Amino acid sequence: MLPCLDEALALPTVLAALPSGVRAIVVDNGSTDASADVARALGAVVVTEHRRGFGAACAAGLAAATAPFVAFCDADATLDPGELPRLLAPLLDGSADLVLGRRRASRRSAWPLHARAANQVLALLLRRRTGFALHDLGPMQVARREPLLALGIADRRSGFPLEMVLRAAAAGWRVAEVDVSYHPRVGRSKVTGTARGTARAVHDMRRVLLEVRS
Repeated sequence: MLPCLDEALALPTVLAALPSGVRAIVVDNGSTDASADVARALGAVVVTEHRRGFGAACAAGLAAATAPFVAFCDADATLDPGELPRLLAPLLDGSADLVLGRRRASRRSAWPLHARAANQVLALLLRRRTGFALHDLGPMQVARREPLLALGIADRRSGFPLEMVLRAAAAGWRVAEVDVSYHPRVGRSKVTGTARGTARAVHDMRRVLLEVRS
């Protein structure tokens, strides 16, 4: 699932990197550029989600998915979908129920300092809260579709990935991290690339931490 808001420039790179056999579901979350047309032209399934919010887009993509394994990945070319098989491996060998991509920046500019600092604080809170040895709450996750749906993730804003981990902990899931490369995004960032966007994401995640008990 690729939540998408004005990513027409990045989508060709992202979709070209998908491993063989992986179906792309691009969730258009109110784009004003040609994102949906680009995605369709490149063979992706396009789902339209009019309600704005990262979580709303993720939930719409998950509802449209039919494969036994599903993955979330940003559509801005910061992450390489070609790395998904490495995240899938712990699920296939039975050692994990949810696998998160731990971002390793390819260059300093790929991950702004304010966003990196906020992520480190969040990861520390998660470690204390869940006992999972997590260092990142990044935008690449892989899990089995049916159990993921059963978690009942309710957040429809930036707190969706956090709620996923908290509910996974409450359900007794095994959660693992796999290192993934993190590159400068293509186009303008709407969230962590700006201090305002990061502050909005932190606000959403603080709310989820208060509302969801692991």
